Amino acid sequence: MAVLDRYTAALTHHVPLVRRQAVRGIEHCGEAGRSAAVLLPLLGDPDQEVARQAQDALIRTDEHVIPLLRRIRERGPGRQRARALTVLVELGGEPALSRADTAAIERLIRIKLPDDRPEPLWACWNYWMAIPGGDQTGIMHVLGLTDPRPVTFALGNDIVDAGHVCDTDEHTGYERVFVTPELDGRTLVLGAWCDPHGQERREDVLRLCTELSARYGRAQAYYYGGQGDGSAWLVAEHGTVIRRYGETGEAEDELLTLGEPLPYERTRRTELGLHPDWDPAKESEDDEDAWRWTAHDLARTSPAHLAPRVLSTSRLALVRMGENSPRQGHGLQTPATAQSGGQRHAL
Repeated sequence: MAVLDRYTAALTHHVPLVRRQAVRGIEHCGEAGRSAAVLLPLLGDPDQEVARQAQDALIRTDEHVIPLLRRIRERGPGRQRARALTVLVELGGEPALSRADTAAIERLIRIKLPDDRPEPLWACWNYWMAIPGGDQTGIMHVLGLTDPRPVTFALGNDIVDAGHVCDTDEHTGYERVFVTPELDGRTLVLGAWCDPHGQERREDVLRLCTELSARYGRAQAYYYGGQGDGSAWLVAEHGTVIRRYGETGEAEDELLTLGEPLPYERTRRTELGLHPDWDPAKESEDDEDAWRWTAHDLARTSPAHLAPRVLSTSRLALVRMGENSPRQGHGLQTPATAQSGGQRHAL
């Protein structure tokens, strides 16, 4: 306790570096939660690095801090209110916000939408569906998506990225998806719920792409791991799956393969000097390795480069994960950071 007391006392030191180190020290002691009351004033620290350090420390606490943060939002001090909202969003999501805060965030989104422009939608792990045309409403109906809400592209990117977290809940990361307007002739649906490869979602995604292709002629689903984790793709046409393939380095990749190689796959194999169709009797281990490394990156380009201008609005929608699944709040960006677009916050 003597060490913790020294760190607590240092939170008011006149040198910003000392204050930052004091916050780190409190976290190192595992006492950030118990020390929340003394960390809260630093949310309004004149040194932005100190304020950010306190904000991040409070985000890593637990929900018992929420009443204290709500009090700051309602009564001030004013210099602490913006970061208090950020911590509230991270700790409790939309249910932790007051009606006034939720309305303010939604109003800010409406103000930003007229000037909203597509931007690269990219995370460490990327999952998306691509459907021809721009029938947002019809696509969401086929997918069973509910409660759509207008969002900016920056916010959509945040939601996609924030969905990839470690959690013991099997449904974490699947609660919401980002539905774009028509971009270069396609509507994209992004989020971990669209994963065509992982055990939790692959069969349902296969079924949904089949249904979408029956209505729209074609539907595709992709996975790309931006950290060298491989690629997977699923293509359905007119109600039939014509291809599912993955190269992720997992033992079950081969067992998931459906259909014949796509023309693009055959073209890439030819460019490598390989036979367009894989024939284990004719190809060496080196040939196999060359193809696997190439296929690892085949899905990387699809959602990264979007059309420069769109005429309709992106939507954030909730997904159904069973009748008893809890309904999570939508992802929202806080007013403090939506202005700059530099911070990522999801409810």
